[in-house]
Amino acid sequence: MNKRQTKADIRRELEKQVQEYVQDGGEIKRVRPGASGLGDGAVLRPPFSDGRPVQPRTPAMDVLAAIDARRKQAKPERKSSYKTKPRKKIIYDDFGEPLREVWEDS
Repeated sequence: MNKRQTKADIRRELEKQVQEYVQDGGEIKRVRPGASGLGDGAVLRPPFSDGRPVQPRTPAMDVLAAIDARRKQAKPERKSSYKTKPRKKIIYDDFGEPLREVWEDS
């Protein structure tokens, strides 16, 4: 079974990679807090946008109300007509010993 890397292991590996990058001549630049990678304060577009303008939405509350009204008409109220099953009752004597079994309708 493979051992998972701990956070400390990952930190050490990242620090090692950074040190190797710097030793090979790489340069690390400081960026002020709050700076964005987007140029000129541009807004990031959502990835699912196809470039067409946003269409106005169609209100559908009256359509949904009509559908709900039809549902209520189509379903008649159910009657609670479930049959009860007979239950087995054990009759005990005065000493707690079972004598016989009797089936009862609740």
